[in-house]
Amino acid sequence: MTTSTTFLGLGAMGSALAAAALDAGHRAVVWNRTPHRAQALGERGATVADGVEEAVAGDGVIVVCLFDHRSVHDVLDPVAPGLSGRTVVNLTTTTPDEARELADWAARHGITYLDGAIMAVPPMIGRPGSEIFYSGSAAAFETHRDLLDLWGASSFFGPDAGLAALYDVAMLAGMYTVFAGFMHGAALVGAEGVSATRFAERQMPFLTAMVGQLAGLAATVDSTDYTGEGQQSLRFTETALATLVRASAEQGVDAAVLKPVHDIVRRQIAAGFGGHGTARMFEELRSTR
Repeated sequence: MTTSTTFLGLGAMGSALAAAALDAGHRAVVWNRTPHRAQALGERGATVADGVEEAVAGDGVIVVCLFDHRSVHDVLDPVAPGLSGRTVVNLTTTTPDEARELADWAARHGITYLDGAIMAVPPMIGRPGSEIFYSGSAAAFETHRDLLDLWGASSFFGPDAGLAALYDVAMLAGMYTVFAGFMHGAALVGAEGVSATRFAERQMPFLTAMVGQLAGLAATVDSTDYTGEGQQSLRFTETALATLVRASAEQGVDAAVLKPVHDIVRRQIAAGFGGHGTARMFEELRSTR
């Protein structure tokens, strides 16, 4: 008898994961707190469970894609005693320490735990560009690799269950600040009647070109040499940011996106590093753990 994969959580992402498995010929049992979300997958051949206990009654891998860390416990805690010997792949977005806590919880119940961070939006699942980071059980990663690779390029970061989530939040920090910066720029030109669409046509190629600077910035940070030739100084950057803040005020746009960056630069200058390269902002942000 072919083993079924259980999918707990059928939001947009959970449904995309289950659909990709079904399309590849996998048997699937699906459950969602709101039952109507399972209907479409049931019509595609999935077995729709009435409850979590029924959903996990088999012996296959359990894929969890829920709202948050708390919801994972809410769903799995009641059935945990019966999951000894099973494998849970958790694709719920969590912090690194929350992922580690779940790994410890799983170990106490005899559950093999693999944590995952999805670097894609639901329509990308199973398509080029989709990537998922994993950490935790290496055995689970290798055993279920065929399933995992259905969803995107799979990368394993090691036995520390928090590493996938760590990379996830680090990469999302860059994404959300880029999005916020775009919205700020769109608000600036929008004050003069320029559409966000028209602005995006200019902003996208510029940002693409600027992303090419990341490798150089990373090399500077890793070397901790912020005095080399060719680096834009913190004083220059402070002047540029001050100009952006003033221009925002002139356009009636809130400078809340810019002010934290401006403050970081000013603190580094106040500490005596004004002549150092702008990459020195990293020293203001780096962990002190």
